[in-house]
Amino acid sequence: MMRRRKLIAGGVLLVSVSLVLGMKLGSVISSQDAADALKKLEKAFLLVNQRYVEEVDANKLAESAIRGMLEDLDPHSIYIDADHLGGVSENFDAEFEGIGISYELLPGPNGQDTLAVLNVLPGGPSEEVGLQSGDRIIEVDGVTSVGYKDADVKRNLKGPRGTIVTIKVRRPGVGGYIDFTITRDKIPIHTLDSAYMLDDETGYIRLNRFARTTYSEFMKSLRSLIEEGMRRLVLDLRGNSGGYMEMAVKVSDEFLSEGQVIVSQRGKTRDSRATFRASARGLWEKGPVMVLVDGGSASASEIVAGALQDHDRALIVGRRTFGKGLVQKQWPFEDGSAIRVTVARYFTPSGRLIQTPYENGDRSDYYSSKTLLREQDGAKSATDLLSEAPDSLRYRTSAGRVVLAGGGIIPDYIVPVDSLSDLMRAVLGKSIPTKFIRFWIDGHSAQLQTTWGERRDDFVKKYGVDDEMLQAFLDFSAEKNVAIGNRRVVDVESEDTDSPAVQRFSSSELEEEKEFLRVLLKGRLATRLFDRSAWYPIYGTLDYLLLESQNLWTAAEDLAAQYVDAR
Repeated sequence: MMRRRKLIAGGVLLVSVSLVLGMKLGSVISSQDAADALKKLEKAFLLVNQRYVEEVDANKLAESAIRGMLEDLDPHSIYIDADHLGGVSENFDAEFEGIGISYELLPGPNGQDTLAVLNVLPGGPSEEVGLQSGDRIIEVDGVTSVGYKDADVKRNLKGPRGTIVTIKVRRPGVGGYIDFTITRDKIPIHTLDSAYMLDDETGYIRLNRFARTTYSEFMKSLRSLIEEGMRRLVLDLRGNSGGYMEMAVKVSDEFLSEGQVIVSQRGKTRDSRATFRASARGLWEKGPVMVLVDGGSASASEIVAGALQDHDRALIVGRRTFGKGLVQKQWPFEDGSAIRVTVARYFTPSGRLIQTPYENGDRSDYYSSKTLLREQDGAKSATDLLSEAPDSLRYRTSAGRVVLAGGGIIPDYIVPVDSLSDLMRAVLGKSIPTKFIRFWIDGHSAQLQTTWGERRDDFVKKYGVDDEMLQAFLDFSAEKNVAIGNRRVVDVESEDTDSPAVQRFSSSELEEEKEFLRVLLKGRLATRLFDRSAWYPIYGTLDYLLLESQNLWTAAEDLAAQYVDAR
C-alpha cells in the first residue's frame, strides 16, 4: 500500500506541473511521440526516486530534470529556483520593501565583515531618520551584525512594509553609537540612472534596464529636459540588459510616427505572434536623437535601437550590441520557483533577426562567440562591416540605408574601446579610488555634509579635487602597493620592494593621468554623497564614447530632417 501511495504522489507531481502552468496535458501533447516521451520522463523519475541505492531529494531531482530539458533548447530558457526568484522579480518590478539603503561589506577584524551604508536611497525611511553614507551598522534588532553576509542583510533588513527594525550605528568621526528605529517601506529601484543637460541644447538620458517603472521615469525626465530647452537628445543604453518588451515599445513610441512598426514577434502559438506599432502621441518625434549602445545592450535595448535605426529616426553610435532576439514567457510553480521559456523570436521593422546564432543551448560557446565577435568589430568601421557582409544579412531601412542582421545591432558609427594606461589599470584593478573615497569620507564626513549635503548640482558644477586630496590619494595608493611618482617610491621602501606586487609609476605617467584621477575621485565622492546619478555628469567629461559621439551631430540632425520631411 505504501508503494502505491508513492507511485500516485509521483504521478501527481508531473501532472501538477501542467496544471500550475495553466495548461492541460491534452492541449500540449500534439503527437503520440510527445505522449510517449512524457511517459518516459515520468517512469524515469519514479524509478530513480524509488529504486536508487540512496535516498534522493525529489524536489532537487525534479529541478535537475527541468534544467536538463532547458539546457538543450537555447541559452535564455532557464529555471529559476524559489530562493532567486524574489530578486529577479524585484529587478523587473523596480521596487522592494526594506529600509532604503545600498550597502557594502567591508573587511573587518578576524575575517568578519562590517556592514556599511554605501548610499541612503532618496525618499526612503533611512533618509527620513538620518542615516548617512559611511555609517557602520553594528547591530540589528539587538544582535551583532559583525560578520554579516549578503544573505544576512537581505533576511534582516528587508521586510514587509510597516514592520520595524532597530539598528545601532557607529559613525566615523563621531564618538559613541547612534540608535535608529526604522519603519520599513516600499523602496523604488530606479531604472533611469541619470538625466541632465550636456550643454545648452543637448539632453542626456541613461536607462539601465526596462522594468515596470521605466516608461514613467523616462517620460518625466524627457519632459523636464524639454522644459530646460533641449533641442537634441542622447539616449544612453550602454550596459542595459533589457527587460519588459512593453516598456521598450512605449519608449520607442515616443520617437516614431503613428502606424510605424516598432517590433514584431513570431512564435509557434497564436498568442506568441504579434506586431507592435507606434501610436499618435510621441513626445519627441522630430528632434535629433543619438542612441549609445555597446556589448551590454541587449533584448529590449536592441528593440529600441533597432526600431529607431530601421526607421532612420536616430543615429546609433558605439559598439555591436549583445544580440538577444528571443522572447521569454515566465510561468510559476507552486513552490515559488518558475520556468522561463523562449516562446518567440523578435524582428526589427526591416525584418532583421537580432539573435546571435547558437548551438543546442550551449551557453559557454554562445557567450564566448559574442566576445570574439565584438573583439573583431573593434578594428573595423561600420562601412567595413557592411562591405564584407553577404547579401543574406543585408536589410534596408525606410530611407533605403543598408543595415545588417546576424547578431546584435551594428551601430551606424562604431567607436572602438578606449584603452587604459598601465597606471590606470593598476589603480582601477585594485579598486583604489573606491577604497580611498571610503577612507576620505570617514575623516571628512561632517564637513562634506555641511558644505554640500543639500547642494548636489553645485557640487557637480563647482567641486574640485585639490592638491591636498590628490596627494592623500597618492599616499593611500602607495599603501596598496601602487607607487605613483618618485616620492611615493621612496615611501614604500620599507616594504618588500622586490615583490612583483609593488607596481611603480613615474612622475611623468602621473602627469598624464592627473586630470583623469581628479575626475574619477570627484565622481566616486559624488556617488557616495548623493547617489549614482551624480556620477554621470562628472564622468561624462572623460567618457570617451560619449565625447566621440558629440562630433556626429551633423549626421544625426540630417537623419532627423529627412525623417520629418518623409512624414
